[in-house]
Amino acid sequence: MAIKTFREVIAEAMSEEMRRDESIFLIGEEVAEYNGAYKASKGMLDEFGSKRVIDAPIAESGFSGIAIGSTMTGCRPIVEYMTFNFSLVAIDQIINNAAKIYQMSGGQFNCPIVFRGPTASAGQLGATHSQAFENWYANVPGLKVVVPSNPYDAKGLLKSAIRDNDPVIFMESEQMYGDKMEMPDEEYTIEIGKAEIKREGTDVTLVSFGKIIKQAYIAADELAKEGISVEVIDLRTVRPLDYDTIFKSVKKTNRLVVLEEAWPFASVASEITYMVQQKAFDYLDAPIKRITTKDTSAPYAPNLYETWIPKAKDVIEAVKSVMYK
Repeated sequence: MAIKTFREVIAEAMSEEMRRDESIFLIGEEVAEYNGAYKASKGMLDEFGSKRVIDAPIAESGFSGIAIGSTMTGCRPIVEYMTFNFSLVAIDQIINNAAKIYQMSGGQFNCPIVFRGPTASAGQLGATHSQAFENWYANVPGLKVVVPSNPYDAKGLLKSAIRDNDPVIFMESEQMYGDKMEMPDEEYTIEIGKAEIKREGTDVTLVSFGKIIKQAYIAADELAKEGISVEVIDLRTVRPLDYDTIFKSVKKTNRLVVLEEAWPFASVASEITYMVQQKAFDYLDAPIKRITTKDTSAPYAPNLYETWIPKAKDVIEAVKSVMYK
């Protein structure tokens, strides 16, 4: 067991899979000579060479299209975006090509591709660099959407994503690349589409994913001091979404709070709320609460940013609300 950072295990996962399968290559801006914008591909150019670790020009639509097309010739590309804000330049390629190749070819062509990079906000980066698009991509049939919250999950899920025969949107965070965790020496994968109960609890179910789940842990610790037992579920995968784990937990706790770093309208939290009232309504002892960013673009000013992004105090307030405290 060794302590490794999030960025190190991302590079490890890609490198291990590239050693296993020569059809895999990495393409994106600054992934080669610069070792990745966040050093998440460090050392890969030296090991695999410029034909498999490719520095692309600043043209997301172009290099995404090239990668998608290469899947129909037997390749299994990994596309890195410097942030998922820039994936919007390639969204036509992702949604109208990658997500639909299998269906529109009548099953003749799979599209085994991973689109990966940072998502959501990372402090004072302004409105156009602070957006979470998990719910956008999860809305599209044909795409899988993975959002890990720690290095262990990230490595296991990325390896599974690279091996998957469907297109996978793999979303990370600039603020997690330095996170450290003890990692096993042996190889492992984590199944896509399986949530995990990170903390057992009896009073309230708290569902979250990605880096914002850290606020859930802080809130759960504070609430425990007051005798409130919170069960924390990390979705890990937004599509396919593990509804069964949520339903089972709600049937135990009878209360649900969903924490998400995204705008409220048509959010992942909205989908979960609908499905729980549809499948487990009789078990609820209180209305479901969702916690999201404010319904506005991310502000740059630090004082405004602090009120925009969800905090542990917001979670504590919501949990107490569903417990009528």
